[in-house]
Amino acid sequence: MFLNEFIDYLILEKKYSRHTITAYKADLLSFIEFHEIEYGDRDILKSNYSQIRSWIVCLVNKGVSNRTINRKISSLKTFYKFLLKSDQIDKNPLTKHQALKASKKIQIPFSILEVDKVLAGLNDAKDFRSVRDRLIVELFYATGMRRIELINLKLVDLDISKKQIKVLGKRNKERFIPLLSSSIIILKQYLVLRAEVLADPEIPFLLLTEKGVKIYETLVYRIINSYFSKASSKVKTSPHILRHSFATHLLNEGADLNAVKELLGHSSLAATQVYTHQSVAQLAKVYNQSHPRNKK
Repeated sequence: MFLNEFIDYLILEKKYSRHTITAYKADLLSFIEFHEIEYGDRDILKSNYSQIRSWIVCLVNKGVSNRTINRKISSLKTFYKFLLKSDQIDKNPLTKHQALKASKKIQIPFSILEVDKVLAGLNDAKDFRSVRDRLIVELFYATGMRRIELINLKLVDLDISKKQIKVLGKRNKERFIPLLSSSIIILKQYLVLRAEVLADPEIPFLLLTEKGVKIYETLVYRIINSYFSKASSKVKTSPHILRHSFATHLLNEGADLNAVKELLGHSSLAATQVYTHQSVAQLAKVYNQSHPRNKK
């Protein structure tokens, strides 16, 4: 019962994405299963920190990374905050919990040359699939949007006359992103071909499969990975790396951090600052070229 109430809370009040809610539910069920095995009880409403700590130790012993454990405990912390807010408990057992130390993941962005190489390979795109793929790469790199945001784009979100697109981000927060002239050109080409494959006139989504239905996450991942794995030697060639490249390249060219934050749809500067480490080399280059003492 309490689990269903919590899921409703995440959907209606927190407005979390389907993916996030699925992860929260899985984390809670994992703890419930542990609680039943260790303590013979599935009721976790009255769990204390000692019991939660035992779960953490169990996860560590299983080889689960600190980063993943922190995510699981974050789910649990949100759950107990909900119980406290709804007067189902009078004390949050995780109030004083300190997150485990986790090494920072350094995502290496694509170089401008690598992005240009992929787009150049799609320059002569004429058929629906090639044009669509070119548009997907173009939109990721030109707007920095997330994969799920791109998948959920609708025709009504597109305003070619104003050269902008509306993106629905996390927690249903809308933002408007300017479109480059290159993006407008490929969009117009794609829209003509889209009309030819459209399975149902009522489908509102911008990006479609060859069967004329809405694209899906694994397809988008495969598209990006297939093109960039040929153009780049990097181990990771996912849509998120294109978002990372968008932010890093803007900052390298002198874009304001707050402006990049708004374009990415981040709620705080802290989330955007993870991209700044890639700009240090560029800053050092500018510094060495510009500082009067170095010129001597």
